[in-house]
Amino acid sequence: TTEIYTLSLHDALPIWVAMRISRMAGAKLVFEVHDLWPLTPIEVGGMSRYHPFIQLCGWAEQTAYKNADLVVSMLPKVHEYMASRGLDLGKLHIIPNGISVDDWHEEGAPLSGPLAEHIASVREGGRILVGYAGAHGLPNALDTLLDAAALVTNEAISFVLVGDGLEKPRLLGRVHSEALVNVKMFAPIQKRQVPQLLRAFDVAYIGWRHSPLYRFGISPNKLMDYMMAGRAVLHSVSAGNDPVEEAGCGISVPAGSPSAIANGLVRLAGLSPSERQRMGERGRQHVL
Repeated sequence: TTEIYTLSLHDALPIWVAMRISRMAGAKLVFEVHDLWPLTPIEVGGMSRYHPFIQLCGWAEQTAYKNADLVVSMLPKVHEYMASRGLDLGKLHIIPNGISVDDWHEEGAPLSGPLAEHIASVREGGRILVGYAGAHGLPNALDTLLDAAALVTNEAISFVLVGDGLEKPRLLGRVHSEALVNVKMFAPIQKRQVPQLLRAFDVAYIGWRHSPLYRFGISPNKLMDYMMAGRAVLHSVSAGNDPVEEAGCGISVPAGSPSAIANGLVRLAGLSPSERQRMGERGRQHVL
């Protein structure tokens, strides 16, 4: 057997410790890149390239690329950037995100309480249910979704947001203050209930803020779950890749555009259930 030491952290600062451990153990060193540091705090946080912390992160990054035996990442468009930082691209392996098939063998636990009652009432009213499940943070572009919801109040479309996060109290305040009667927000549910929730959606929403970082690609967990549930997806994105477009499992619109989201949702709502089902099945086959 081969000993392998995997470094999987938000930045490369522990690389010197990892190198020492791998040498002591006679192990291969695998550097796993989730976020590009120091590029992330520069482009998202506005930090100066000449800040001492950024300089240290840059040194660690180059050290990691030079000394790792292998570099792996879910980001599919990082080749040119990593090469510019000194990586021999022969070491680079792109490993796509995915799902645990075992989590989807069973139907999952049923929904209950106010959430189940609300979904049932949407069904009885013949409305299209647009759902979001996951973190309520700034990167999730839920403000843009609420802006879009305000544009389709005359359509037979209802929105359900399930989850929690730092932005949830403010978002809930928006729903109340702007009288967005077509939007309901609910607390997080148990993981084993997630398959049932996603299958209850007619359309699943995932969105992104505008960020130059996304030019290196995206591979979100949430989208994999949406696909595995066989849901048609409305994807609000501006990135180096687009899994929804690749799979043909929904409609993609530019990030940050409430009108584009609204128009995309109206288009999806205008499809027959069987057409949306075929979209969802393409997504499921793609993720499998």
